[in-house]
Amino acid sequence: MITPYFLENFWGDKNNGFDVLYHNMKHGQISSKELSEFIRERATIEEAYSRSMTKLAKTASNCSQLGTFAPVWDVFKQSTEKLGACHMELVRKLQELIKEVQKYVEEQAKNHKKTKEEVASTLEAVQTIQSVSQALQKSKENYISKTLEQERMRKEGATQRDLDKAGLKVKKATETYKSYVEKYATAKTEFEQRMTETAQKFQGIEEEHVLRIQEIIHSYCQSVEETHIQIGEVQEEFVKNMENTSVESLIQKLAESKGTGKERPGPIEFEECNVSIATEGLNEFFSLFPFSFLLLCREHIEYNFTLISLISSLYNNSFRMLVL
Repeated sequence: MITPYFLENFWGDKNNGFDVLYHNMKHGQISSKELSEFIRERATIEEAYSRSMTKLAKTASNCSQLGTFAPVWDVFKQSTEKLGACHMELVRKLQELIKEVQKYVEEQAKNHKKTKEEVASTLEAVQTIQSVSQALQKSKENYISKTLEQERMRKEGATQRDLDKAGLKVKKATETYKSYVEKYATAKTEFEQRMTETAQKFQGIEEEHVLRIQEIIHSYCQSVEETHIQIGEVQEEFVKNMENTSVESLIQKLAESKGTGKERPGPIEFEECNVSIATEGLNEFFSLFPFSFLLLCREHIEYNFTLISLISSLYNNSFRMLVL
């Protein structure tokens, strides 16, 4: 069991311990909201980083797929995409944690409202003892002042009538002073009882609050740690892939994907011309373009002059070969 620190350390002459403890409870709700905003900002940063990594992965996809280095870009792309996914997974976990914190903040608000009603009597006891203490101090000062005044008059030889009047004032001041002493005793008893209960209540609330915040922070740390482990695994995989991407494997992939064939050019030997075969080839050529073709095209001779010249040239060359 935790030592009752609040019960032992929030008294004092001015009885302000209640006010300090109450506002400390309210600051707990402020701290919860600030923690929620901190986690939200971390999630925003992680999301921006994840999107940047995804964009970078697309950049790797758009890099040149030509050349020996091309397969390496696939390794970069896959690794970068996985890193982006790791950070986006952390964003999801942090968003879930933010919902949990917000739910706790709402619970705090309800509990604080309830506590405020429960400690209203303590607040009243605090205000009573504070006002009684002030009145007691003033009555004490007035009692001392009147007593000293009466003593001064007696020493100075004042008349009996004046001394009687001074005596009445001292008597009244004494009665007022004693009444406030009694009121203070009553207020003190009520205050101590209420304050004891309230101090313990405030410490219990604070213990629960700190415990809940620790659980939230533990979840936050666990989420970040899991992400770091995942990032380490991705990095380890990247290193292994790069180690396996040897010079030989890159050369081999290029040869297999871009190769133009394994058959080398064969030998070509000199072939002597065969006259009979050449003659048959020319006859086949002339069978495709007979002279009757020229007669059919004579109406268009102006437009087919180039064609006729080409055919005539071929015919003359073929004839010379036959003669030779």
